[in-house]
Amino acid sequence: MTVAPATQFRLPDELTATEPAEHRGLSRDGVRLLVGRSDGITHTRFADLDQHLQPGDLVVVNTSATIAAEVEASRTRGEPVVLHVATELDDGSWVIELRTGPDGGRPILTAQPGEILRLSGAVRIRLLEPYLGKRLWRAQVVTSLPFTEYLATNGRPISYGYLDGRWPLSDYQTIFSVEPGSAEMPSAARPFTHELVTRLITKGVALAPILLHAGVSSQEAGEPPQTERFSVSSSTARQVNSVRAAGGRVVAVGTTVTRALESAADPDGVVHEAHGWTTLVLGPSHPVRVVSGLVTGLHNPDASHLLLVESVAGADLAQRAYDAAVAERYLWHEFGDSCLLLP
Repeated sequence: MTVAPATQFRLPDELTATEPAEHRGLSRDGVRLLVGRSDGITHTRFADLDQHLQPGDLVVVNTSATIAAEVEASRTRGEPVVLHVATELDDGSWVIELRTGPDGGRPILTAQPGEILRLSGAVRIRLLEPYLGKRLWRAQVVTSLPFTEYLATNGRPISYGYLDGRWPLSDYQTIFSVEPGSAEMPSAARPFTHELVTRLITKGVALAPILLHAGVSSQEAGEPPQTERFSVSSSTARQVNSVRAAGGRVVAVGTTVTRALESAADPDGVVHEAHGWTTLVLGPSHPVRVVSGLVTGLHNPDASHLLLVESVAGADLAQRAYDAAVAERYLWHEFGDSCLLLP
């Protein structure tokens, strides 16, 4: 049964970030930062993140890089569609989403198994079966070259209608992006700069990497997160366990990092090396065991990510943070403002 988040709010349309910070005249770390603690809410800039962490804290980041996962296609009768490519499965098939064009406004729910989609360059995609519901499909890709190479040449970053334009793939990468694989940007880390990382390390705040390739983020209200590929190394597991044993905080940069760390944790909260696919859904029935702080963007009402936020921050702090973000007119979505939640 799907559980609705406790956090409730109304998101005005004008609180959507329609372009990257750099195109609004800001540096990446110039976006706003809401710091939420049990004793109150503080409003500052992301560049001041180091002032709200302390020596001995561990900041865990995602090293996944965003791929050009949006391409145009046509259905059997020539109807143009936009494809969002989520991930490649272990059997060589792909998870995709069909959306209306040209801005990918809505998911298409009328597709049928066996339908053939045609892409430029004689690429064909055959729909095999629905994947985790009605919106996504497992599909077979027929192409003369690896599909990853085709996407790199012919694809573009996944974009939605609330953006004012198209932005280059570089705008969808973080400074930690190393291994291509995320259909959509792990955007919580976007405001980090090399200068900010230097200040964190100088202060005695450590950093550690995980890898989680994010799928498409266009879930319908109440739809759970997709199965996603992740990796937590033995060295990161040791760092996390050492910091927790010493009483430090483990601050996850994003829901992707939280999901990866908690997927690698045993019931006692000890993190182990882990690789594979995670189906973990954090919430009331599966609270966090490892993560004690969260850097995150702002999520839509009824989004399943809010359950994860509540799992880390608690429902009361999550509600107060979102109420404050709406009242102070923070900006939502991947190019928007940020929160640091320290329950």
